[in-house]
Amino acid sequence: MPETMAGDHDDRVRLTAWVHGRVQGVGFRWFTRARALELGLVGSATNTPDRRVLVVAEGPRAACEQLLDWLRSAGTPGRVDLVVESWDPPRGGLDGFVER
Repeated sequence: MPETMAGDHDDRVRLTAWVHGRVQGVGFRWFTRARALELGLVGSATNTPDRRVLVVAEGPRAACEQLLDWLRSAGTPGRVDLVVESWDPPRGGLDGFVER
């Protein structure tokens, strides 16, 4: 395998982000899905009972970082007060990017 391809594969990560604020009922998950697909990521955006949105995304680290920057930006629907993220190795098994 060429070195660049191996490096690209090794660069893949799993981002888990808990988004706090007024992020339900404002199109937040739809916009997150659209942004993630633009970035070539797979995963999901899920409303939680405590009014947060859980975002799980896998793909190249740079793309996940761009998604995280967007989640923290003023460009999101609603109002984001806090984003708490964790980084892990990718687990796979994800297809597309879904809203739940």
